[in-house]
Amino acid sequence: MELLANLGLGLETALTPYNILYCFIGVLLGTLIGVLPGIGPTATIAMLLPITFTLSPVSALIMLAGIYYGAQYGGSTTAILINLPGESSSAVTAIDGYKMARQGRAGPALATAAIGSFFAGTVATLLIALFAPPLTEVALRFGPAEYFSLMVLGLISSVALAHGSVLKAIGMIVLGLMLGLVGTDIYTGTPRFTFGRLELADGLNFVAVAVGVFGLAEILRNLENEKDREVTVQRITNLMPTRADLKAIAQPILRGTLLGSLLGILPGGGHILSSFASYTVEKKLSKTPERFGQGAIEGVAGPESANNAGAQTSFIPMLTLGIPANPVMALMIGAMIIQGITPGPNVATDEPALFWGIIASMWIGNLLLVLLNLPLVGLWVRLLTIPYYLLFPAILAFSCIGVYSINSNAFDLYALTVFGLLGYVLVKLDCEPAPLLLGFVLGPMLEEHLRRAMIISRGDATVFLTRPISLTLLVMAAIVLVIVFLPSIAKKREEVFQEE
Repeated sequence: MELLANLGLGLETALTPYNILYCFIGVLLGTLIGVLPGIGPTATIAMLLPITFTLSPVSALIMLAGIYYGAQYGGSTTAILINLPGESSSAVTAIDGYKMARQGRAGPALATAAIGSFFAGTVATLLIALFAPPLTEVALRFGPAEYFSLMVLGLISSVALAHGSVLKAIGMIVLGLMLGLVGTDIYTGTPRFTFGRLELADGLNFVAVAVGVFGLAEILRNLENEKDREVTVQRITNLMPTRADLKAIAQPILRGTLLGSLLGILPGGGHILSSFASYTVEKKLSKTPERFGQGAIEGVAGPESANNAGAQTSFIPMLTLGIPANPVMALMIGAMIIQGITPGPNVATDEPALFWGIIASMWIGNLLLVLLNLPLVGLWVRLLTIPYYLLFPAILAFSCIGVYSINSNAFDLYALTVFGLLGYVLVKLDCEPAPLLLGFVLGPMLEEHLRRAMIISRGDATVFLTRPISLTLLVMAAIVLVIVFLPSIAKKREEVFQEE
């Protein structure tokens, strides 16, 4: 009964005209940036953070959430029609989706992506509603020691975000933690790493760091690789799948939803991993695996369901524990902090309308995505004919205005430039900037809980090992670290044996 009452509160909040409008804006923008390769939800949400300053907390987070899961949907459209995935998680969809389009079956492929996405999104939202409250109750029993250990586990697990060297990923986390230390010491009031600049007394501007590392760096990278795109948009007919198609996609959608829901909770690119895993599963289970890669509709249904389910269940650790599962969730936490809300389990009890409103809005957003996208397929693909050199000045101007508007301080624009260049250099060095952002967001909270635990225990560092939950979390962190390093160890041993 309590769950139904909470969902009723959520629907009452999400169904206000104001919040429906921002949900619509979110999924519309999400689809747009999912269609346009090279922008992505992380950069877009970073650039839109300044706008959330003027919105209510509920409307702001509903809009940002809509951008995230809308981007997963939009990426499939161009993947199917022109073999150009707008999102990395849609790369798998392109394998069979584009073949279907070439065979004159673009309509059923797009409809399958829509059905799979809607079903997976609906189920994943239900799972959030079911499992978020119990996790929140458990988290409310955490003390400073448990929170510190949990954040250590989150940071070590975030190494999975990096595609390259493990050492580089750890280096990015450490750099993010150091950037989080800039500002005034929370206990002594002593300035740290401010170099005498009053503008740094409150720490680095989160929006300037996020927009610089993701937005500005992405612009520089795309300009370097800009190519003219020639896109021919053909009229799409017969959107409805046949009865045989519906029978073929039913089980892949169910399996993809289950797989994505589980993997989405894990730190790292859970929605990306789940789409690849779903494709592998469907191919192994198929009686005719040779059809995969040649236009198998199951190869569209499974991965699309998996990546949408994964995108939405990644909200669970962010809403219940205040721990981001990926860079977008780190930005969502940043948006909550900008709005004066402390991320963590207290959100469910202190801000129930916000907590349940976000969950309920996901159902509305998934319905809007289906109603909005299929009729506008031609429009979305035509946008790809716009050269990037015409788009980037508008994106750049919008970013600068947004960053400046928060504090009306020119120093933030200098910070934006520095972090934009830093982000570009990091990409060139094959260093993923995502762990840096997670370290920057979690750093101040990590320090606060560490020092609070040490004060309560009167300087006894064994408090982290004598408390059962804290010890369990630290052991899990150590296991994750060993697992992450094992492939590197195996590779090094191989190289040594080859040299001998």
